Amino acid sequence: MEEKKLDINSIIGFVLLFGIMIWYLYQSQPTPEELEAQKQAETEKIAAEQKAKQEAEALSTKVTTAEDYSNASATDSLQQVALQNELGAFAYASTLPSATDAVTEVETDVLALKFNNKGGYLSEVKLKAFVDHNDAPIYLVKDGNSNFNINFSTTDNRVLNTENLYFQPTITKSGDNTVVSMKLKVSETRYLEYRYELKPSDYMIDFAIKSQGLDNVVNSSQEINLDWKLKGYSHDQSISYENRYTRLTYQHDGDKIDKLAQMNDDEEVVTDVYWLSYRQHFFSSILVPDSPLTSVSMSSKDLVKDEEVDSVYTKLYASKMPLTLSGGEFNKSMGMYYGPTDAKILKEYDKNLEESIPFGWGIFGWINKAVFIPLFGFLSGFLPYGIAIIVMTVLVKILLSFVQYKQFLSQAKMKILKPELDAIRAKYKDNKLKAQQETMALQNKAGASPLSGCLPGLMQIPVFYALFMFFPTAFDLRQKSFLWADDLSSYDSIAELPFSIPFYGDHVSLFPILAAIAIFFYMKMTTGQQTAMQGPPQEGMPDMSKMMKYMIYFSPLLMLVFFNNYASGLSLYYFISNLISIGIMLVIKNYIIDEEKVLAKIEVSKSKPKKQNRFQKKMADMMEQAEKQKQMQQRNRKK
Repeated sequence: MEEKKLDINSIIGFVLLFGIMIWYLYQSQPTPEELEAQKQAETEKIAAEQKAKQEAEALSTKVTTAEDYSNASATDSLQQVALQNELGAFAYASTLPSATDAVTEVETDVLALKFNNKGGYLSEVKLKAFVDHNDAPIYLVKDGNSNFNINFSTTDNRVLNTENLYFQPTITKSGDNTVVSMKLKVSETRYLEYRYELKPSDYMIDFAIKSQGLDNVVNSSQEINLDWKLKGYSHDQSISYENRYTRLTYQHDGDKIDKLAQMNDDEEVVTDVYWLSYRQHFFSSILVPDSPLTSVSMSSKDLVKDEEVDSVYTKLYASKMPLTLSGGEFNKSMGMYYGPTDAKILKEYDKNLEESIPFGWGIFGWINKAVFIPLFGFLSGFLPYGIAIIVMTVLVKILLSFVQYKQFLSQAKMKILKPELDAIRAKYKDNKLKAQQETMALQNKAGASPLSGCLPGLMQIPVFYALFMFFPTAFDLRQKSFLWADDLSSYDSIAELPFSIPFYGDHVSLFPILAAIAIFFYMKMTTGQQTAMQGPPQEGMPDMSKMMKYMIYFSPLLMLVFFNNYASGLSLYYFISNLISIGIMLVIKNYIIDEEKVLAKIEVSKSKPKKQNRFQKKMADMMEQAEKQKQMQQRNRKK
C-alpha cells in the first residue's frame, strides 16, 4: 500500500487559502455608520414588540375585569340574598368592614380586656396585678371559656343569637373613664348596643344593653333570654383543693344568700336575684344587675373527676335570665365584676358581694366577720403574715384560757372524788342504777359534775370551725410565704412523691406533721388524766377509756392525712395552738390549781345543802323510776 505524504505545495496552498479568508472577513465588516443604523433598527423593533405586547395585555385585562365584575356582582347578589334570608334586618351588620373576628383591646390600671366583634362580648379578661402558682398571668376569660349571648326573635319570624352576629366597635372617653361601645346595626341609626364603661382602678365594669329603632324589628311578644356561661380556669397548686371553694353563689329574695352544690352537678330556678357570682376560689366573675332579675335558671357542673386528667377547668357555670323590653327597646344596666375574691374590695361596692365568700354559716360566719377578719387585717398591717398568724393564735388562746382552766379544774375535782366514787361503785356493784344515783348526788354536792368540764369545751367548737373556714378563704394569705411555706393559702410541700396516696396526695407537707405531733402529746396528757379518773364501764354503756385511747392516735392521723392538702396557714395555727395548750395546761397544773385547796372547797360544798337544778332533778326522777321498774320486774320473776 502506497504511503500518503503532505508535500510543500499543499502547505503553501493552505496558507494562501487561510490568508484569503482573513482578508475577505476584514473587507466584509460593516462601517461605523452601518453599525449605528443596525442598532437604531434593533431598538425600534424592540419598542414595537413591547408596545404590541402592552396593547394585548391591556385588552386582555379589560376583558377579564369585565368578566370578573360580572361574576362578583352575581356572587355579591347571591350573598346578599342569603344574608337577608338568614338574618333579615340584621344582614346589614354583616356587610360592614367590622364584620370580622377582629378584637378591640383596652387596658385599665387593673384589667387588660379584649372585645370580640363577633358577639360583641368580652373574649378575654386578664387581671394585671396577679399571677398563678407558676407565675403565669391570671385570666378569668380566655380562649372561648366564656359565652355571653342574647337569644331573641324578630318580627319576621327569625330566631337570632348575638354570638353569631357582628358588632361595630368604637372607643371614647368619659372623663377618666374609657367607654367601649359595641353596636349591632340594622342601619346607621338603628342598632343594639353593648356599652362598657371602664374606670381606671376598678374591677367593676358598668355594662348596659340598649337599643335604638328596634321596636319594629325585635318581637317583644316572644321570650328574650340572656345566656351567660363560664368554665373556670384552675389557678392553684391543687385543683381538687381549689375546687372545694369554687362555687356558684347568689343573693335573692331580699338578703338571702344561697349556693349550688359544692362538689356535684346542680341546677336551680331562682326568682328575684340581686347578684350572681361565679366564684373561682380566690377570683370571681359577678353579675350585678341594677334591679333584681325576675328569674334566673342556673346550673353548675363539676369538671374535676380525676385530678391527674382534669387539670385545666374546675366547674362549668351557666345562667339563663329573661330580658324584658321597654317601649319595644332594650334597656338593662348591670355591673360586671372581674377580680379578686377579697372581702375588703367586695365590701366597697355596698351590694353585699362579700357574702359570696364562704365564711361559714350562722355563728361561725359571724365570728369570722366580727373577730378574725378585722383582727388578722390589723395584725398583718404591720407584721409578716406568718408572724401575724402566730400572734393571732396566742391572742385567741389567751382569750380561751379560762375554758382550759374550767376543764382542768373539773378534772381535778373528779380526781379528788375518785376514791369516794369507787367506794360507791363497790357498795352498789349489783345495783347499777343506785350507784348512778349516789354518784350524781355526790358530784352535785361537791360541785364536780362532769358536764362542768364538757360545756366550756363546747365553747371552743365555734372558734375551731370559724378558723377552719377563715384560712382557706383569706385572700391576704394568697402567695404569702413563711419559713418553708411558699403560699400560706395552699399546702407547704417539702417533698414530692413519685406516686399518689389515696386521701393523702403526691407530696409531703411539714406543718400538718408538726401539728399532728403537737395534738398527739396534748391528747396524751389530757386523755391520760381523764382515763385515770374513770371507773369501770357501766352496763349497756361503751367503754370510754378505750375510745379515748383510740382518739389519741386517730386525731393526729386525721390531721396528718386531711390537712396535707389544706392551707398551710391553718396547719400553722393548729400547731402553735396545741403547743400553747400544752404550755397552759402545765402552768395550770403546776402553778395555779392546788389540789388541797380544791379538796377543802369540795368538803365545804358537800356540807352545804345543794339544790338540784331542773336537769339534775329530771335525771334523778328518771333514774328513780327506772329503779322502781327494775324492782317490780324482779318481784314478778320471783312469783
